[in-house]
Amino acid sequence: MSRFLTPHAVSLPSTVPFTGPETLERQSGIPFRARLGANESVFGPSPAAIKAMEEAAAGAWMYGDPENHDLKQALAAHLGISPAHVAVGPGIDGLLGLICRLTLEPGTPVVTSLGAYPTFNFHVTGYGGNLTRVPYKGDHEDIDGLLAAARTTKARLLYLANPDNPMGSHHPAAVIEEMVANLPDHTLLILDEAYADLAPQGTVPQIAPDHPQVIRMRTFSKGYGLAGARVGFAITNPDLALAFDKVRDHFGMSRLSQAGALAALADQAWLAEVRSRTLAARARLSGIAHSNGLLPLPSATNFVTMDCGRDGDFARRVLAEMGARGVFIRMPGVAPLDRCIRISLGDDRALDSVEETLPQALKAAG
Repeated sequence: MSRFLTPHAVSLPSTVPFTGPETLERQSGIPFRARLGANESVFGPSPAAIKAMEEAAAGAWMYGDPENHDLKQALAAHLGISPAHVAVGPGIDGLLGLICRLTLEPGTPVVTSLGAYPTFNFHVTGYGGNLTRVPYKGDHEDIDGLLAAARTTKARLLYLANPDNPMGSHHPAAVIEEMVANLPDHTLLILDEAYADLAPQGTVPQIAPDHPQVIRMRTFSKGYGLAGARVGFAITNPDLALAFDKVRDHFGMSRLSQAGALAALADQAWLAEVRSRTLAARARLSGIAHSNGLLPLPSATNFVTMDCGRDGDFARRVLAEMGARGVFIRMPGVAPLDRCIRISLGDDRALDSVEETLPQALKAAG
C-alpha cells in the first residue's frame, strides 16, 4: 500500500458498494440480455432530452456552467421554491459524499438502517464516521428505531430512503412529517427520495424548504431515465445548499448532463408516460413472481422485491442462476432481507426474459 495514504485510508477495503453489470459480464463471459439489477429506467429518457444532449455534444469542448444556473432556476420553478434552496451534483451518490465531507469527522455518530442503500455507508466510512445500523421492522425501515438510535448516539446524520431501496416499501407522507417533527436538535435528516417521481400519491411529505434539519435528495436517474448522465439535486435551506460550494467539483456537471436534465424536466408528459408504464410493469412482474411461488412485496419504486420464502443462501443461488442465464438482477445483502431477490422493471422484452428464466433458476437453485 502506498506510503502516502493516511492510516484511515489504508484501513479501508478496496471495494465499491455495487459490482457493476459490466464487471459481472467480464468475469463470467456471459453478456446480459436483460439488465434489471441497477434500477435504471429501461424505458429511457425523454426524446427531447436525447435531442438536447445530441445538440450539446458539439460543445463538449467547453466545461459545463459551474453554477448550474439554468438547471437550478428550472428546478426551483418546478418545485415552487427559490434557486437558493437547490444544490446540483453528480447524482445522489455524489451529493451524499459531499454531505459526509461537510459534516463528518473521525468518530462522528451516524444512524442508518441495517441493509439500506450501502453507498451512504461507503461515504460515511470513508470519512471516518461511526455508523449505527437499525434493523428493519418487517419490510419497512423502522422510523421509531432510527429516531431512538439518533437520540442515544447523539447522531449528527440520520439517513432514510423513502421509498426504500432495497425492499421497495414506503412510508406515507404523514409518517415522514411526524419523523421530522421529532428529530433531535443535533441531527440532520438526509431524506433520500430517489424514487419519489414513481411513488404512489401521498408518499412525498410537505417539508418547509427552509427547515434547518432536513436535506432532501432527488435524482434524474430513475423516472427521468438519465442514470448515465449523473444528475442529482438536493433541496434544503440556503445555508446548507450554499455549503456544497465549499467542497464540490465546480466543473463536475457536464454540459451534456445539464442540457439533458433541463429538457427532461420540461417534458413532464414523458414522465407521466413512464409512470404509466411503471405501473403496468410492476403488475406484470408481480404476476410472474406469484406464478413461480414467490411473494412480490408491494413496491413504490421501479423494481419489485420478491420474497423467495427461504434463506439468503437460496436467494443467492437464484441470483447466480439468473445471471448464468443472462439476466442481471440483485438482492438485499443483509439477513433477514436477503431472503429476497430484487428485479428492476423493464419493457416487454426484458420481462419476457424474466418470465422465461426465473422458473429455470428456481429449479436449479432448489
